[in-house]
Amino acid sequence: MVSEAGEPGYRVKQIMDAVYRQRVETAEEITTLPQGFRERLAQSGVTVGAARIEKKFMSVDGTVRYLIAFADGQSVETVWMPDGDGGEAGDGLEAGEEADPGTSGAEARSEEGGPTAELKRCATPKPGRSSFARSTICISSQVGCAVDCQFCLTALLGVKRNLTAGEIVGQVCSVLNDQDVSPPKDRINLVFMGMGEPFLNYDNFVKAARLLVEEVGIAERRMTVSTAGIVPRIRDFGAETIRPKLAISLNASNDALRTRLMPLNKKWNLQMLLAAARDFPLRTREWITFEYVLLGGVNDEPQNAKETAELLRGLRCKVNLIALNPGPGIDFTTPSAERVAAFQNILREAGTPAFVRRPRGRDIYAACGQLKRTVEVATSPEPRLHSISPLP
Repeated sequence: MVSEAGEPGYRVKQIMDAVYRQRVETAEEITTLPQGFRERLAQSGVTVGAARIEKKFMSVDGTVRYLIAFADGQSVETVWMPDGDGGEAGDGLEAGEEADPGTSGAEARSEEGGPTAELKRCATPKPGRSSFARSTICISSQVGCAVDCQFCLTALLGVKRNLTAGEIVGQVCSVLNDQDVSPPKDRINLVFMGMGEPFLNYDNFVKAARLLVEEVGIAERRMTVSTAGIVPRIRDFGAETIRPKLAISLNASNDALRTRLMPLNKKWNLQMLLAAARDFPLRTREWITFEYVLLGGVNDEPQNAKETAELLRGLRCKVNLIALNPGPGIDFTTPSAERVAAFQNILREAGTPAFVRRPRGRDIYAACGQLKRTVEVATSPEPRLHSISPLP
């Protein structure tokens, strides 16, 4: 576009800065460009600006769920959590140090250099710290999802297409604009944990991560990508120069159970998955996160906790426990708080740091596993669900 117009190469940097740092809405607002070039951009139909927010839902806990629309009529969901959900706690890097340990089991590991040692040093906000120090944006990487986890509402949609790198970053810019915050001044955490499997859209995910670091101003140490276990891509990811932190969805303590809950385990079983995790090149003070969705009477037994601890023995990792966030079409139940605590205690006693992620936005179907392009919710804690399903 720039070279075809006969403009010098540095115009690219000016455009990128305007779109991602200044977050302009039209080409005319890019005042660093000559007026003639701006007019040619407009005449050629080039558009700039963040993705369009089609609908917005507010939770009683402050969480906001956005339905983000694209030019082809497809849409995805993006979630703003003003206080995070505790998911970063204990991951060994900056975002984790700022996470409020609360009831997340911060006492799980206190030896020198472990995640809780860092939490204890940083649990009290420093004077003058922004109120957004622990805010998190959860973004999508695909329209729908192809992984078919049996406990996830997004899986019911299937998958339509991958998002482009620009569409992934556009979600972030839309939320930043709506919330009136700007990295790096406002220290925002970012998780690739919305709709889709990022490692099945690997190239666009990697490009988006680079844009988010270099153009938007969100440090890679403040980003986390979650994969259901695409083993070849975990190995590729370890070699990236710009690399968010890694989270792996475990959700079961043995192959038979994991295959039932996550059919992709037939292709990449626990032995293959954990071998990739053990080979993953961690940075200083970095820990891998394993996510475990607890399903009442299915994978939350004491034996499952013991098996999980044995699977992860010797790994520099921590476990995030997520009590199932329910929804229509999901044939599982949420375990009691007592069962969640018992599971956590078994892991901790075995030497595995374990944290309980707080559910955020359950009343608007914004919590983990609930993203299904819901367009109608009630104002009570038990919302009605009307989703755009299946994908057109």
